[in-house]
Amino acid sequence: MREINRRFRDHYGIPVRVIRWEPEKQRVIYLRQGYEHECFSPLHIFKRDYREIEVGPDEHGINGKSHESEGG
Repeated sequence: MREINRRFRDHYGIPVRVIRWEPEKQRVIYLRQGYEHECFSPLHIFKRDYREIEVGPDEHGINGKSHESEGG
């Protein structure tokens, strides 16, 4: 099992956060906002129905900036 922290959108455009990959079972474990339980999907279905969201470095706070401080 490998821990992951990547964001994707499902085929409806709803974002999810992938938290684990289980190679032995060929499945992806992810979280949906507002849903208390982990969800999972077989890898072949996940690859078909989900697209990764490109996130800029400032959105993760890597550059030490937040969107709130950009206005001045």
